[in-house]
Amino acid sequence: MNYIELIERLKKVTPEDYEFEARVLIETFTDYKMSYIFSHRDEQIVGEALEKALQRRENREPLQYIVGKWDFYRQTYFVDENCLIPRADTEILVEKAIEILPENARFIDLCTGSGCIAISTLCERSDTQAVAVDKFEKTLDVAKKNAKLNGVEKRVDLMILDVLSEENKLDGYSFDAILSNPPYIRPEVIETLSKEVKHEPYAALWGGDDGLIFYNKIVKDYSQFLNNYGFILFEIGYDQAESLRIIADENGFNCEIIKDYAGRDRVAYLTKK
Repeated sequence: MNYIELIERLKKVTPEDYEFEARVLIETFTDYKMSYIFSHRDEQIVGEALEKALQRRENREPLQYIVGKWDFYRQTYFVDENCLIPRADTEILVEKAIEILPENARFIDLCTGSGCIAISTLCERSDTQAVAVDKFEKTLDVAKKNAKLNGVEKRVDLMILDVLSEENKLDGYSFDAILSNPPYIRPEVIETLSKEVKHEPYAALWGGDDGLIFYNKIVKDYSQFLNNYGFILFEIGYDQAESLRIIADENGFNCEIIKDYAGRDRVAYLTKK
C-alpha cells in the first residue's frame, strides 16, 4: 500500500478528513516522516501495523480508539472503548471552570469518563483539588491513567458511584463546584448517530427518554453538597437550554447558557438564587 492507495481507502470512510487521518495513522503506526511520504507517494509504505489500523478504521472504529491517545484542551489523554472520546466542545466547560473557580477550590466531576474535565481543570489550576466519579471500574481505570499521565494524580480522588442511584457516598463532602458532561442523548437520537459514535459506550450517551435524567438528578440531589457560593457547570445538547432553565428554576438556581465556538448552546452555568 502506498500513500495514494491509503488516501483512496480513507476517502470512503471519512470524505472530509481523510488527509488528516492518513497523517495520524502514518505517524502513529510507521516510522516514516510525512515529508518523505509526500515526496514518495507511489512508494510502498511498509508496516503491518498500519494495515491493521486502517482495517479497523474501515470498520468505522473511531480514529481516537485506534490511536489510543487524543489531545484535549492542553493535555493528552488515553482513550479506549470504556470512555467517551474527549471533544473540543467540552473545552468550553473547562475554560469556564478555570476562569471562575475560587482560589484553593475543591470540585466534583460527575460522570467523569476519561477524566478530561477534572484533569484539564486541575492542570490549569494548580491550587485546586477534585473528586472524579464514574459508574464503571474500567472507566475509572482510564481516568486514573490519565491523571498520572498529566501529573495530577495526587490532587484527584477517584470514586465509583452510579450518579442515578440512591446510594450516598458523599456524606461529609463539600464542593465549590459540580462539573459534569453527563449522558444527554435521547434513545431515538442515538439510533441516528454515526457508526463511529455507536462504538462509544452506550451508557455514556443515554440520557433517559427525554435526555434530561442526569440533569434532574444532579441538580435535585447533588446540589446539597455545594457550599453557599457553589455553582454547577453542565455540558448540554444544542436544543436543551430551555429545559435546563426550567430545571434550574424549579430547584432554586439561576441558569446562564454559554455558547460554543460555532454559536450553539453548549454549557449551562447554574448559580444559587
